[in-house]
Amino acid sequence: MTVSKTPHMTDYEAERRNFHLEVPAQFNFAIDVIGKWAADPRKPAMLWIGEHGEEKGLTFAYFAERSSRAANAFATLGIKKGDRILVMLPRIPEWWESVLGLMKLGAIPIPCTTLLTSKDIQFRAEVAEAQGFITDSEGAPKFDEVRKDCPTITYTILVEPNADVATRAGWTSYHQIVDEASPEFEGAKTNSDDPCLVYFTSGTVGYPKMVLHTHASYPIGHTITGKYWLDLHEDDLHWNLSEMGWAKAAWSNLFGPWVMGAAMFMQDARGKFNPIETLEMLHKYPISTLCAPPTAYRMLVLDEPMAYMKANPPKALRHCVGAGEPLNAEVIKIWQEATGMTIRDGYGQTETVLLCANFPPIQVKPGSMGKPSPGFDVSVIDHDGSELPPNKEGDIAVRVKPERPTWMFKEYWRNPDATDACIRGDWYITGDRAYKDEDGYFWFVGRADDVIISAGYRIGPFEVESALKEHPAIAESAVIASPDEMRGEVVKAYIILAPGYTPSDQLAHDIQEHVKRVTAPYKYPREIEFVDSLPKTISGKIRRVELREMERQKKLGR
Repeated sequence: MTVSKTPHMTDYEAERRNFHLEVPAQFNFAIDVIGKWAADPRKPAMLWIGEHGEEKGLTFAYFAERSSRAANAFATLGIKKGDRILVMLPRIPEWWESVLGLMKLGAIPIPCTTLLTSKDIQFRAEVAEAQGFITDSEGAPKFDEVRKDCPTITYTILVEPNADVATRAGWTSYHQIVDEASPEFEGAKTNSDDPCLVYFTSGTVGYPKMVLHTHASYPIGHTITGKYWLDLHEDDLHWNLSEMGWAKAAWSNLFGPWVMGAAMFMQDARGKFNPIETLEMLHKYPISTLCAPPTAYRMLVLDEPMAYMKANPPKALRHCVGAGEPLNAEVIKIWQEATGMTIRDGYGQTETVLLCANFPPIQVKPGSMGKPSPGFDVSVIDHDGSELPPNKEGDIAVRVKPERPTWMFKEYWRNPDATDACIRGDWYITGDRAYKDEDGYFWFVGRADDVIISAGYRIGPFEVESALKEHPAIAESAVIASPDEMRGEVVKAYIILAPGYTPSDQLAHDIQEHVKRVTAPYKYPREIEFVDSLPKTISGKIRRVELREMERQKKLGR
């Protein structure tokens, strides 16, 4: 059953002309927004489904109180404004309690995916000079492996499944300190330009960079996301499938829905994506809006899920959006035929809020990213910073001069060279390539650099190559994106073996397992090709562009 509502945006051009968001001198999302909605003690904020199917209906008043308790508990421990705290938790209410509590204090949460390895945690703790780490019983052993190599971490807080369980040695019990803390928070409000949160994002050269957002940029800026693209109303129940360590969670599992007063549906699913289970949730619960990566939609339109959905249609779904990677026109067509709903694709970055989208009042061109969001001047430019005419491929860019949009990251924290490198003339360069058609629609072409986007995950080749280097059989390697029907792209490694090693399926498997152990498992090369040499420039740099083109031709020729 679908329910129609009048969209917030009914006239695209008028909304762009008249767009304005107020940015007060002082602002704190956890106080100003959550506090506002909490004035109604019954207003729902979340319908949470646990790992074993248990259900909890949680109100804004609940999160206002729990985050105040968390803020007071953290302050008692010694955490203060400006402190960086790694938060590595699955989709459990304590994630929101912790992050909101840290925001109230003016501390800086750094959300981390639960897929991180010990080495990944150590790297993040080291470069951020983090003071604290909040995790659960699955994350704690990973940190304990590298605790001695993380000297800046003073506060280690453990979220146990049961508050009565004795905590691990060296860890403070989250529930013990938060349950006993005062439910009233009296701290000072943060300034709008104070640091709010940091996300790590993968790049081509070097390890992941730190993306710093202020209390205005993401929290207020995602009004653009929640209002115009997600088109959320106060009585909506929104489901976004993102895991909590990714910026998409901030988009659609935190700021976007709650700034609009909508409730969130949250399933603590920790295994591989299950399309039938997803459709079961849509059939059982009154989920009205859905945001999923294209990989999920590609799995949902397979024969078995489609047959299930025909017999068990969504209970209350009224519209769907997709983001994270380009969405196939064919998938949009199949989904529309099955549900009557068109998946409206959107585009943005860890560094920004929504930049382009297929908004409700504009006609969807399947496969297009849509048109620029209100609040942004987005274009396609050449190497000189000049805007390109229609159908000419170039760099996707956002105008930042004479005035930089508030709804963008402040900087790559502690990396001024990277911050400077993304500016070209009057423009911020996203690192993606596209072209605009005659109607102003953007069409994604690919990454300007070598970053791989697989099933919505951003993977830097440098990270995978670094892991590969630690295997004794590998003399040299080059990692690229290989086209894949289901995931969009997969990680492929071209490998030159060290003397004494011979190519084999067993060796390829051993290498894959090695990468899973050394770095986050989602980064492992799903395809491996053993080669005698790699294409290089005169200066010795690997020509990944040549490998990518070779791979593309190979896949097309199948």
